[in-house]
Amino acid sequence: MSAVADQARLTAYRTGWRVVRLMPEGAAYRLFDVLAARVHRRGGRQVDRLRSNYAVVRPELRDADLDDLVRAGLRSYLRYWCDAFRLADRSPDELALRVRCVGDAPVRAAVAAGQGQVFFLGHLGNWDTAGAWATCHLSPVTTVAERLRPEELYAEFLAFRRRLGMTILPLTGERGVFERLQDAVRGGAIVPLLADRDLSSSGVEVDLCGRRAAVAAGPAALALSTGAPLRPVTVHYELRPDRPAGPAAYRIVVTFGEEALDPGTGTRAERIRAMTQQCVDALAVTMTEHTADWHMMQRVFVGAPEPVT
Repeated sequence: MSAVADQARLTAYRTGWRVVRLMPEGAAYRLFDVLAARVHRRGGRQVDRLRSNYAVVRPELRDADLDDLVRAGLRSYLRYWCDAFRLADRSPDELALRVRCVGDAPVRAAVAAGQGQVFFLGHLGNWDTAGAWATCHLSPVTTVAERLRPEELYAEFLAFRRRLGMTILPLTGERGVFERLQDAVRGGAIVPLLADRDLSSSGVEVDLCGRRAAVAAGPAALALSTGAPLRPVTVHYELRPDRPAGPAAYRIVVTFGEEALDPGTGTRAERIRAMTQQCVDALAVTMTEHTADWHMMQRVFVGAPEPVT
């Protein structure tokens, strides 16, 4: 059954990449809005986990309002996938129209000086679009990708992101990945890392929206080991002012936060935790203001029970 499910996933993604790219833009995004509504009606473990995570971030919401937020979150998540399926066809000029930057002046100054940088990202907005834009309009991007099942699907995602101009390293399964990230930073690359969920046993616990959460220690560790600046970077959607409102009228806002400062005292683990907490605090602001754009359908908060479906 697992092999059948893996093959079904692979077929679905391949179909999306081929068919969605051929559809008129408006029709494609309307289709994904319809799919989001169906996923919401069907529910399931991932939808329940999204609801649980949103309830932590927005504890003031009543059940009906929380359900509306989950519906909006699924629309945003499916918009991400429609964006991703069509992203390979975006020209640099098109990417420029689909991204608005905030706080990028010090980042550009560091790039001009040849300084590598480490970015702490969350599963917010569309990080693939942000990476493609950065490669075209900021600096070469090197990052890691979680291995997916089946292996053929993972290979296709790798090829997709590499076609966008990014250098992609596997999160697991190969030796020397951290050292290669160090080399990239020292060579002047920017290294954005999705870090709002710990995918290893070496993460760090921090406070996120009033709860303990397990997140990745990698960005802070990489910054400390290379001396590169570490910045939180958030991404959320907004309507484009140059387009009529509708499912296809969104762009992303990429906000570069203040550099996370090394306290300079304490153990290495304590310094990593302090820098990570600074980054998480910045992400929490966007998670609260643009909760529907946080596409987190896995457990993040420590002690959170598994959804019962």
